[in-house]
Amino acid sequence: MDDEAIREMFDGLGAVEIRRMFSGKGIYHRGLIVGILLYDEIMLKGDEETGRFYEAAGGTRWVYENKRTKQPVKMPYWSLPADILDDRDQLAGWTRLAYESAMRIEAAKR
Repeated sequence: MDDEAIREMFDGLGAVEIRRMFSGKGIYHRGLIVGILLYDEIMLKGDEETGRFYEAAGGTRWVYENKRTKQPVKMPYWSLPADILDDRDQLAGWTRLAYESAMRIEAAKR
C-alpha cells in the first residue's frame, strides 16, 4: 500500500505522517503512532479499552512468537474487519479511537 492510500484511509482523523519502520510503516498523528502497515495490512493502535471494542467488532490483535522464549507477544495493534475498510465514516471513527488510545498510552508512560 502506498503512502497516499494510507493518508486517504486516515483522512477522517486528519493529517498523518508516515515513517518506515522494521518491515513496514508507522502512521503518526500529532506525534503519536496510531497505526502500522505490516505485511500489507493496516493495524490500528489500541489499549485495553479500545482493544475490547476492536475485538467485539471482529478485529484481531497482532501477536507474534518471541524467537528466543517461544512465548506469544501481544502487541498493541489490531487488524480492521474488511467491512470497516469499505465505510469511510466507520473507518474515521476507528482511526479516532486509535488516536485516543495512543494518547492514553502516552499519558500512562508519564
